[in-house]
Amino acid sequence: MPTNEQILSCFTLSCWATKMYLPIYLIRFDERTGDVFFLAGEETEISIYPNGEWRFES
Repeated sequence: MPTNEQILSCFTLSCWATKMYLPIYLIRFDERTGDVFFLAGEETEISIYPNGEWRFES
């Protein structure tokens, strides 16, 4: 299960993405690493770490 911090970050990023008219294609919890993977639009890939911090992936 994602942490409360990840849930809050995911909600914030979802609001940001939809405000920019980006479709959200996938939100997935990786059980191996504990990270949440967020895919929006054609190129926006974000990893959300268990502490709620996030970063863009290339």
